[in-house]
Amino acid sequence: MLDQKQIKKFEDIFLASYAAKSYQSRGRVYPEKEHSYRSAYQRDRDRIIHSAAFRRLEYKTQVFVIHEGDYYRTRLTHTLEVAQIARTIAAALRLNIDLTEAVALAHDLGHTPFGHSGEDALNELMKGQGGFNHNLHSLRVVDILEERYPDFPGINLTWEVREGIVKHSSAFDRAVWIKSLAPSEMPTLETQIVDIADEIAYDNHDLDDGLTSDLIKEEDLTKLPIWSKLYAGIQYRRAEISDEMKKHLIIRSLIDMQVTDLIQETEKIIRKLKLKSYRDAKRHDKKIVAFSKEMLRLRMPLRKFLMEKLYNHYRVVRMSDKAKRFLEELFRVYVKRPTALPPQVQKRLGCDRVKRVVCDYIAGMTDRYALDEYKKLFEPYQKV
Repeated sequence: MLDQKQIKKFEDIFLASYAAKSYQSRGRVYPEKEHSYRSAYQRDRDRIIHSAAFRRLEYKTQVFVIHEGDYYRTRLTHTLEVAQIARTIAAALRLNIDLTEAVALAHDLGHTPFGHSGEDALNELMKGQGGFNHNLHSLRVVDILEERYPDFPGINLTWEVREGIVKHSSAFDRAVWIKSLAPSEMPTLETQIVDIADEIAYDNHDLDDGLTSDLIKEEDLTKLPIWSKLYAGIQYRRAEISDEMKKHLIIRSLIDMQVTDLIQETEKIIRKLKLKSYRDAKRHDKKIVAFSKEMLRLRMPLRKFLMEKLYNHYRVVRMSDKAKRFLEELFRVYVKRPTALPPQVQKRLGCDRVKRVVCDYIAGMTDRYALDEYKKLFEPYQKV
């Protein structure tokens, strides 16, 4: 049977010298005996998957509110896509796949219902109380709010996964610097992979959902160099296939093109820097996992297009504004009358201020649960 000695031997042989090895982990807040046949990061991954917060991602919005249709991505499907892309990159670069996967699976645990509009609403409502940042809330979830073990609060993840959660950054995510999690250091290469895998997943599945919803028109995409180049190649080779199939081929090719570029460019940077250890990577003054200049040039118009045509589409703006109003009203009712909170939530009133307890409760809601709570509190004929 595989044991910790063999796991160490495997990591020393197959992982790059600058990968994060599980046996070199800085440990857990509450020390635990290691598992007999799982590495520390495999154990973290499993704890994340079995958490209530992870399951709730199934009914949390990505761009489209859940009742818009069951085709569109949710936080859960997005998270799984990020993890799949990140694992592929980590394997190619001989980095720690288990750590990469754990950070990827945890990176959105603290997201609110109704996507980024929900986060904006809670951040505004929590002014003067520390605000709301979903990276920081993800850490709060795994450190405090998940109640699954009798010997400690939270799920007691390793230092490296917790660091990856708070230092996660992308176009939609702001890293948080916490004193106990080495704010002067760069995140691990594994976390840096998750950052870019998140952006790759966002761009490509939002394209897919945007086209399916008819908020994005394919004729507009043909003006983008990256799309038109791939479309021309597929049209030349497979002119007979349906437009729907061409869309899937283009999006798949977009992901492959970006992942391949990222791996090749990152390998060049690693060779140039002559990285020898995990510490070398963390001491560097900027991120090492990166696209080439050419790929950045190609991606820029696509990201601008999504911002203008999808995220700022009037229907998406209407959904977002409506969602903010729901959460604002729920927040005001609960703060004014904390006894309206469920009994298990009221228990936390002795540990935190009322607004933080209410914020935690709302942030943990799914879209559907938030809508049901709104009906119960504001519709006179709805049972409470």
